[in-house]
Amino acid sequence: MAHTVTPHGGHGHNDHGHHDDHHDHESIKVLGFWMFLITDVILFGTLFATFSVLHNSTNGGPTPHEMFEMPGVIAETFILLTSSFTSGIAVLQMHKGNKKGLIGWLIVTALLGASFIFLEVSEFLKMVDEGVTIGTSGYWSAFFTLVGTHGLHVSVGLCWMVGLMIQIGKHGINSVTKRKVTIVSLYWHFLDVVWIFVLTVVYLMGVM
Repeated sequence: MAHTVTPHGGHGHNDHGHHDDHHDHESIKVLGFWMFLITDVILFGTLFATFSVLHNSTNGGPTPHEMFEMPGVIAETFILLTSSFTSGIAVLQMHKGNKKGLIGWLIVTALLGASFIFLEVSEFLKMVDEGVTIGTSGYWSAFFTLVGTHGLHVSVGLCWMVGLMIQIGKHGINSVTKRKVTIVSLYWHFLDVVWIFVLTVVYLMGVM
């Protein structure tokens, strides 16, 4: 009888060990994400510092007051803030185990993000059409680099989200997809916070 129990006990121990290894693996990936986020904070901090130094370096060319169209910027802000809210709802649906709700709200978030990118690209193209490019002056170099880097991050987030929706569709809600949804949601909230700084430091101060 003792001989029968031992293998089962051993098997149970191996399962527990495997679960711990999986949990540790997921924890390391979350830690890796936080390290990535710290480097991103440093990157944006450097870009904001550069922008602040160059904010008067227009080289006698167009000023932000002449170029910025605030209704479009306000629309971008509203769209991005709304997408942050919808990504939060997606996380809530995930915790409820609602796969369809999770994918649905991620789709809404991605569509809002794509709308934001569309408006930003339209703004850039309009400026280029009016003769303002990254080479116009120090100010515009800093502007296009800072705002463009944020837009690039949003685009990466969109691709990430689409890939995640496909994975959830195939494998459902499990420990891996839960971790990925949580991380992409945090990343999206981070981009929202960065945009608030962009709105304040670049646009609002530019038109004042």
